[in-house]
Amino acid sequence: MKEYGLIGHPLGHSFSKKFFTDKFLREGIDAAYTNFDITDARMLLDIIQEHPDLVGVNCTIPHKESVMRILDDISQEAQEIGAVNVIKILRPKGHSASTSGRDFKLIGFNSDIIGFKQSIAPLLNASHRNALILGTGGAAKAVAVGLRQLGLAHTYVSRRPKEGQLTYEDINAERIHDFQVIVNCTPVGMFPHTDEAPQLPYDSLTPQHVLFDLVYNPEETLFLKKGKAHGATTQNGMEMLRLQALAAWELWGK
Repeated sequence: MKEYGLIGHPLGHSFSKKFFTDKFLREGIDAAYTNFDITDARMLLDIIQEHPDLVGVNCTIPHKESVMRILDDISQEAQEIGAVNVIKILRPKGHSASTSGRDFKLIGFNSDIIGFKQSIAPLLNASHRNALILGTGGAAKAVAVGLRQLGLAHTYVSRRPKEGQLTYEDINAERIHDFQVIVNCTPVGMFPHTDEAPQLPYDSLTPQHVLFDLVYNPEETLFLKKGKAHGATTQNGMEMLRLQALAAWELWGK
């Protein structure tokens, strides 16, 4: 039986484990999905040795960048983003649990960009040319590459002044009209802090704006509620999460 898994720390509730376990049961796939809570990405090498049927893993915080150092090959998109969230494990034929040494190959991909592009693309039209990306972490980097591939320019927004970026204080009522798409890549508004939202001039939003929140719990964050109140098109991160998981499944099968 093939085994798949998730590496990260801390894991807590895992969307991936439930998603794939349900998928395997629903589709009659003879496979299992295991959470591996590890504090160092290099511990994946020992896990692979100990789990001879492990053929693919998802990778989440805080290992999306550090895991790249132990991979044998990385897709062009993942290199451009600078983060990996899907790893395919290639083993030679006849591999057994007693095999010693590193007799496997690790290939890294990024399915976050696939999920994001597929989720936001139907919301866009020709008037959507410039985007604000709230946050500068690994997810924000995937969003930036995805937006660029969709033909949109982007500007990062961070809490502290940095060259080439804006701060929240810079986003006033006039400037927000220059950006038709706003993507929240921060945890602001995530449960249990549902009464919080990124600091923006929401009263100046219009029906021409698109607000996309990577947060999916709650289903509608205060960020999205404020946007919807002014006619903006809104989308949470649940569809992106499902789509990136399906993309991971396809990547493991290639």
